[in-house]
Order: sequence, then C-alpha cells, then structure tokens
Amino acid sequence: MLAGHYITALVANQKFPKGALLYFLIVSQFQDILWFTLHYLGLETTEPKDVLDTTLNSLSVDMLFSHDLLPQIFWVILIFIIGKVAFKSTKIGLVSVALVLGHFILDIFSGHAHHIFGADTQDIAFGLYASNVFLAIAIEAIFIVVMLWYFFKQEVKNGIKRTTKNKASVIGLFIFGIVFMLSIATTSFRQLFGIPKFDLGFNSNVPTLILTYVAMIVYLNYFVPKFIVNK
Repeated sequence: MLAGHYITALVANQKFPKGALLYFLIVSQFQDILWFTLHYLGLETTEPKDVLDTTLNSLSVDMLFSHDLLPQIFWVILIFIIGKVAFKSTKIGLVSVALVLGHFILDIFSGHAHHIFGADTQDIAFGLYASNVFLAIAIEAIFIVVMLWYFFKQEVKNGIKRTTKNKASVIGLFIFGIVFMLSIATTSFRQLFGIPKFDLGFNSNVPTLILTYVAMIVYLNYFVPKFIVNK
C-alpha cells in the first residue's frame, strides 16, 4: 500500500491536533522508510535496479527487518518512545504506535509478502502485489475512499470548511497514488513508452521511490492545513 497509509496520518492528526501533521505523515510510512534505509545498508536489497523496468508485481525485496512480524515489536516500542518524548505526550506515543501497526496490518491485505521472520518462516500476508496486483490496488482504492469520506465528514462536524479547490487538491493526491500504481502494475515504463535499454550504472529504483514518498509528504503537509474554522 502506498497512498493509503497517508490517509491514516490525516485522520490521526484530525483526532490529535496537538501532534504535528508532518510527523504523522512520516510515521505512517515508518516501515517503508526503514526499507529504503536498510536497502542502502545492504540488508533489504531491492530489485530490479532500473526503475524503468520495475512493475509492482516484479518488485522484489525481502523485507526481513522492516516489515516482518517479529521486528515490529521493537519498532512499536521505539516509535512510542519517539512520539512520547518528542511531544511530551503519552497519547501521541500511542497514536504513533497505532499508525505503525496500521501500516503493518494494511500491508497484509495490499502489499508485498511478509513473514514471521524470514522467507523460510510462515507467510502472514496475502502478497497480492505478486499474486493479484489489481486486487491489491482495488483494496487500497476502497480503503482510501472510505477513509476520505470519514475524514471530510468529521471535518464538517468540527466546523472546518475547505474550498472546493483545496478539497480537490487533497483528494487529487490519492487519485494520483492509485493511478500511478495502476500505470506500473504489470507494465514497466520501458514497455509502456518503448524506451530503449541502457544501463544507468546505479540502482535508480529506490531513489525514485524515495522522491515519490517525500513529494507526497510535502504535498499533503502543505495542502491539508489550508482550511477555515467556522466560528
């Protein structure tokens, strides 16, 4: 799941505005940020190396430390401490834990294969990106629609008003996420646009993913707070 994790951050910030939206957005993607970091440490190497050859169902990485079950025990303890210390709030620490656990649970239904601890242990996720990528995207799309409906409904109850343009800007990010995933579900950009084969000489896949994640975080952190409180 990609964009779907971000909507959990929006709801968390709505319920606990004393936290920071930027913080919640980052925490909602905590495991994926770990994955990118561990890739560069040589612990969760991501293939294929060329982003132009990548599709969702061809992306290969053993997410042993970032996404398998047992390491989550350590990560939730760590993220609780970070949230509690950074905001001097037990509630924010617990919300941070909820976001990390939410990421883990959502990936079970729409994401890559995850295990208890290692590829030779029991599978604990459907691994739909590999087995049925369009079903995985459909699950994410439904989740996003339901959560966006809930988010905007609660804003109305809280006396928050958004312009049509601003609301469209927020929704547009999630539409982009789904369209982007559909565009690379089973067909790579090289196949789609007939790009000739050439060697970039480095792994262009992970940097592109990082750029996409950062851009989405910056985008939401800019547009989501732009609302009017009715008095």
